[in-house]
Amino acid sequence: MAASVDDDFEFNNQDYYSLLNVRKEATLEELKASYRRLCMLYHPDKHRDPELKSQAEQLFNQVHQAYEVLSDAHSRAIYDIFGKKGLEVEGWEVVERKRTPAEIREEYERLQREREERRLQQRTNPKGTISVGVDATDLFDRYDEDFEEMPGGGFPHIEINKMHISQSIEAPLTNSDTAVLSGSLSTHNGNGGGNINMTVRRVTSAKGWGEVELGAGDILGPLIGLKVFRNVTPRCFLTAQCGLQFSPRGLRPSCSLMTARHLDQNTMGYLQWRWGPNSAMTTSLVRDTKSSHFTLALQLGVPHSYLMMSYQYKFQDEDQTKVKGSVKTGWFGTVVEYGAERKISRHSVLSATVSIGVPQGVTLKIKLARASQTYLFPIHLTDQLLPSAVFYATVGPLLLYVAIHRLIVIPYTQAQKEQELELQRKSSATDIAKKKQEAESAVSLIILNAWYGKFVSDTSQKQEKAKVIDVTVPLQCLVKDSKLILTESSKAGLPGFYDPCVGEEKSLKLLYQFRGVMHQVISADTDSLRIPKQSHRIESES
Repeated sequence: MAASVDDDFEFNNQDYYSLLNVRKEATLEELKASYRRLCMLYHPDKHRDPELKSQAEQLFNQVHQAYEVLSDAHSRAIYDIFGKKGLEVEGWEVVERKRTPAEIREEYERLQREREERRLQQRTNPKGTISVGVDATDLFDRYDEDFEEMPGGGFPHIEINKMHISQSIEAPLTNSDTAVLSGSLSTHNGNGGGNINMTVRRVTSAKGWGEVELGAGDILGPLIGLKVFRNVTPRCFLTAQCGLQFSPRGLRPSCSLMTARHLDQNTMGYLQWRWGPNSAMTTSLVRDTKSSHFTLALQLGVPHSYLMMSYQYKFQDEDQTKVKGSVKTGWFGTVVEYGAERKISRHSVLSATVSIGVPQGVTLKIKLARASQTYLFPIHLTDQLLPSAVFYATVGPLLLYVAIHRLIVIPYTQAQKEQELELQRKSSATDIAKKKQEAESAVSLIILNAWYGKFVSDTSQKQEKAKVIDVTVPLQCLVKDSKLILTESSKAGLPGFYDPCVGEEKSLKLLYQFRGVMHQVISADTDSLRIPKQSHRIESES
């Protein structure tokens, strides 16, 4: 086991170029030749001994991994700059593969920042809610006689009468312990208050967890609470909670117990009992499918008892549009709500709901959820059931959304798409010009004739037959940017080459044309060769 760990550590620190036995400037052909040789050497099927076969299989996989990275120009550029750690960064798969090293470095730093932000958000899991209540009853419940006596009475009076802000963050202490810090501030008609809570949660097992809560505030006083969750069966779970509130009116204990069960794949049943200031027994049925969400709930308690039914239809579109409606009736009266919800960006969801109730009146609720933050804007329009208030609460947000969507959102997205298309056109034009230049450059170096093998030139060896092969086409394929570069190694390993005379001295003879001028060169088998060169030029006879 220790040997395996050491081998893994050694491989993680092994340079891919050293592993393939090539230089850092190696061409793709050199990589292929080395990869083929090493694969033939380390192929597991060539070894019968179990220990040697295991070692060969490990080396074979390492060579394959190194070749996969270095044979891909994009991955190789990342590896050359950042090493193996750079390849582990998420997001490279969506990065354009036509980047320079400087652009790759900049993209790497950006992806690193995004990964750190995601890690921080996953660790802290921040959640927040901001609610701003607007009193707009003067739009519909105006008293004209009173307004005529007041300065500026011709304009309706709209005010913000309440606000609420809450925030919570999590801090993992250990693998099983998490601390949650939350707080809230609220104000209503000039009176306000706040509280802060600290909760420590411990996961006791795969089936349950428990948490202790401590709180303090300037309205209700200190709080001590305990909550326990437990999976009773794979289809049933139980939650128990108890608390002790130290209020100015004395000690106020509370307790609740809830059990839930999966009735089928899409249906859950809940039963909850609460004892304390608002004692009640509640039972509910929730069915959630791909296209709909249905809830039926009944509560019997003091002082509130009610029956509630809600239905939500989910459209199967890319904006995740939903329409919903609900009816709730009880000792407090009856409330009917209907609304719609739609995704407006990658992380934002906008919804609007109209609430019509007796004796509550008419209220328009606008909600914007962005990532883990929620913004609520309940606008109270009237205390009475006025058809005009219902009409404007329904049609107003719809017309406003359509106007903003068509006048602002659509033009903005179209402008963004046009900018992206323009950038793509410029990038494509640059790439086409570059490819054209490379093609023209490559054509300027033409391999007319190329032979590889053993040449007979000495007069004493005229009876000996020359052993050569024609390699004109393979060498022309290796020309890049009007250059041909061969390293200090046997040419027999090049694509399209083979050894015509094993064990004998070989050489490479080239006749090529560069920019209309003839050149010729003879190179030994293992010597490096770089063309074109001025010294290869064939002087024309006058």
